[in-house]
Amino acid sequence: MEPPVSTDAVQRWLDSSPFIRFLGLRALSVDAERGVVSMEMPMRAELERGAGSGQFHGGPVAAMIDTVGDFAVSVMVKGGVPTINLRVDYLRPSTGARLVGTATVRRLGRTVGVVDIDVVDDQGRLTAIGRGTFGAQKG
Repeated sequence: MEPPVSTDAVQRWLDSSPFIRFLGLRALSVDAERGVVSMEMPMRAELERGAGSGQFHGGPVAAMIDTVGDFAVSVMVKGGVPTINLRVDYLRPSTGARLVGTATVRRLGRTVGVVDIDVVDDQGRLTAIGRGTFGAQKG
């Protein structure tokens, strides 16, 4: 039996994508058995909603939600999986030095996984939530 996917392995997967590297996503924690993954995204001028606003644009927030949700399934099946559907609800402006996204697999079936994702700012305030459906077979 293969060992569980580690946080370091997830970071290597993240670093292999030019877009994800651009976002600056960093793996914080991985529980491959439970399908729970946390990542952070630092604020940078390129990710702001408006110059000097201090607010993350919704696009990078959605990309973070998609990525952390995808990786929650990926660590369970030990390989990359495609996004099938993604829903994002923005609850308040996302501000601060960084955001943390935590994804939890709710159900992993034979062909599809459903994942809930919470995004909090650096003050611990819930700023966005997402639900994603991802393929459940690597490839």
